[in-house]
Order: sequence, then C-alpha cells, then structure tokens
Amino acid sequence: MEDTKALAAPGQYLGLFIGGEEYSLGILSVREILQYEPLTRVPGTPPSIRGVLNVRGHVVPVVDLAVKFGYPEATVTARSCIVIVEARIDDESTVMGLMADAVSQVADLRAEDIQPPPPFGTRVHVDYLLGMGRAGRRFSLILDVDRVLSADEIAAVQEVPLTPEAAAAPLAERPAAGA
Repeated sequence: MEDTKALAAPGQYLGLFIGGEEYSLGILSVREILQYEPLTRVPGTPPSIRGVLNVRGHVVPVVDLAVKFGYPEATVTARSCIVIVEARIDDESTVMGLMADAVSQVADLRAEDIQPPPPFGTRVHVDYLLGMGRAGRRFSLILDVDRVLSADEIAAVQEVPLTPEAAAAPLAERPAAGA
C-alpha cells in the first residue's frame, strides 16, 4: 500500500516541549496558550486524558501527550501550559487542550526546512508526524494534531459528563475525582 500522507506545509509552527523533547504544531490549529491550572479529573477516561478545563464556559478535555507518547505523566512546573487546539476528528471541528512542559517559539519554516518524518528513533508513532522541521541546527518533530487526537479520547470525556453544579463551579472549587 502506498503512503499518501502529506508532508507538513511551509508556514508558522509553535514549538512545545513534551517529555523533554521538542515538537511543533501548525500555528493555524492553535487557538490559545493558557498557563497551567488544576484540572478536573474525570473517572473512567483513558490515562492520556489529564482532565477537563473550563474555557469560557466550555468543557475542554486536556490530553497529556507525554503519556500518549509513552513518557511518564508530565510534571507540572512554573513553565507548564495548556495549548488549546482545534482539530478535525471524524470530520468535525473539535477543541481540545494539550498539556505541554513549556512552549518555546513560533518558527517560520520554509519548504526546504521540512523533511519527512524519520521511520525510526522516536517514541511517537510515525502516523502522528507530518515531518521534521529544521530551525538552525535543531530539529523539531511536526505533529499532525488531527491524527494525534482521537475520537476515543473525546468520547471518553463526553460519556462521563460533569454534573451541572460541578460544571458551573470554578475549577479551584471543584472536588477532585473520586473525592
């Protein structure tokens, strides 16, 4: 079977660190970057779902990409953040959060700066990658946000809705899952 997966297009990419490694996301899929704040855990969700966040009245699932990529769960530090992205999942536009150790910069990558993803040497499944971007002497793996995030993760959060009272409460006042 021939691989018809497209290579990342030239443009701007946001650099972020996950499990100590640098990755990039197309800036057009990024809606905003939020300082990390405590999340509401949702029982019964996959281990990669760190919890949900209230973003202007909307419940947004937050995925810990470190766990999804086989690293230990991300440790929260002063630089930790949540990158709110818009992905196409099952042909629908979906807003989700990605937990990152830190964000670095927005890089402008030209066509000659983008190479195919390596078929080896990365913990990330090659299907999740659009390529490798070169900025100076460093490389960053370019993530395909539409493939990294799955319908199963969204369905797991939707199947365990918050009570109206819990959804209305500020996150800091919500009880921890299982409490």
